[in-house]
Amino acid sequence: MADRKYADLHEHLKALEAAGLLITVERPINKDTEMHPLVRWQFRGGIAEKDRKAFLFRNVTDSKGRKYDMPVVVGALAASREIYRIGMGCPLDKINEVWTRAIAQPIAPNVVKNAPCQEMEVEGLDGLPVPISTPGWDIAPFTTLSQYITKDPETGVQNMGIYRGQLKAPKRLGMNPSLELRPGIYTHWQKAKKKGQKLAAAVILGAPPCVAFTSAQKVPETIDELHVAGGLVGSPINVVKAKTVDLLVPAEAEVVVEGWIDTEYLEPEAPFGESHGHVNLQEYNAFMEVTCITRRKDAILTSIISQVTPSESSLIKRVALEPLFTQHLRHGLGIQGVKRVSMHEPLTNLRKVVVVVVDRNTPRTEIWRALYGAASWNRAAGKYIIAVNEDIDPDNADALLWAMSYRANPALDLQILPHRDQGHGPRSQRNGGEDASVLIDATMKENFPPISLPKREYMERAREIWQELGLPKLKPEAPWFGYSLGEWSAELDAAAEAAVQGDYFEYGKNLVARRRKDVGMNTEVRSLGHEKDESDE
Repeated sequence: MADRKYADLHEHLKALEAAGLLITVERPINKDTEMHPLVRWQFRGGIAEKDRKAFLFRNVTDSKGRKYDMPVVVGALAASREIYRIGMGCPLDKINEVWTRAIAQPIAPNVVKNAPCQEMEVEGLDGLPVPISTPGWDIAPFTTLSQYITKDPETGVQNMGIYRGQLKAPKRLGMNPSLELRPGIYTHWQKAKKKGQKLAAAVILGAPPCVAFTSAQKVPETIDELHVAGGLVGSPINVVKAKTVDLLVPAEAEVVVEGWIDTEYLEPEAPFGESHGHVNLQEYNAFMEVTCITRRKDAILTSIISQVTPSESSLIKRVALEPLFTQHLRHGLGIQGVKRVSMHEPLTNLRKVVVVVVDRNTPRTEIWRALYGAASWNRAAGKYIIAVNEDIDPDNADALLWAMSYRANPALDLQILPHRDQGHGPRSQRNGGEDASVLIDATMKENFPPISLPKREYMERAREIWQELGLPKLKPEAPWFGYSLGEWSAELDAAAEAAVQGDYFEYGKNLVARRRKDVGMNTEVRSLGHEKDESDE
């Protein structure tokens, strides 16, 4: 084997264990009824993202009492940002830079003759411990972190993307490409169909993190993702020729399923619990006739938590997609006022609610150009697109509603764009199947009074006392201290400072001198100024 400068899955798991981020389960776990529900609790049980872990199951069984010689790992790639960061091998604030470099400077893979992924063969798909993701709804085990590799029949360029695979028979695997997400495999399938050929495919079940992360990224269809994976780590990825199809597969993959995707017939596929938070009912989709399954001797099957977000599936996409979305607006469209793009994750699955964070001084025309640009970036993203300023936490839905409530006038700051694709989710027949986008400018258009919370120094002092008293650990939510929004005079600031010193009666004397008899109740002082104070008459 050629030397490599990237971690395989086994080395990655050792790094997670050293960081205290891997839970090893030795007791028997039924992959059909227990495995995914157990890990699901850390996404639906009120556990903070930073406290989520990867789970390695060493004693895997199924509902028929079968025992598997292959462990299964769930959550090992993106249960949390820290797990993702360890897999990427770089700080989180460098993710944008690393992905930009990887896509701009891909590195061709290194072809080897002998590879770990071909150390053993497996008789059929039923020999793999593929779990049922949504027990009670899914009609079969589905591969989730399954990278399908295919080749463009015209250009010869390979494509790698993550698509679910339904176990239909020991030698037959289903495949759903989710057409609204612009999958490269569908383009290859169409071209093969036109030529009257079946489409060669290799499905990777477990791979080095750099390969897995790249398969979840959206890159131009003319670029081979294995080249981008090389750019991600700054060195070639080792690949080997598959046994029965003319494709190159990652040499350090855990399991490789080879075969041919039929282009003449489609057959029903699903139901399956999907990432938009609903069960995807049956659709006609492609299927693959399996010709060979190879594996490492010490293979570990990788599965990811998907379905209702937040999930491992949504986080692995979010951390990679948000920098590209931001780059599209800042550099592709040249809107320098855009600070970041946040794709709302809980329940909505990233694409429906998009928040564009802009600088306070961004011109109104540029804010709207950013909103239009966000709506056009991806046909399946941006049903609700909201522009906010930097003091609003885009991950806090309460803060978003707060900004929309007080910084947006629906008559002036809201537009509806018709003729949008429905995107990933249950398909509605209303309006001829078309959806729309709502664009909201919830930025500040004028100065506002301060946030009505104690200033930062007082909240920080109070936190010290809180901790001294041994009270429950705090989880600050923005805003947790008050700050100025522009409408706050030096006079009032001095008066408030005097108040906390106990000298509030001094400013009360000043108010006596400013009495008036020519105004009504609730007249704002700022609307009149001092021009008619009694003291001036």
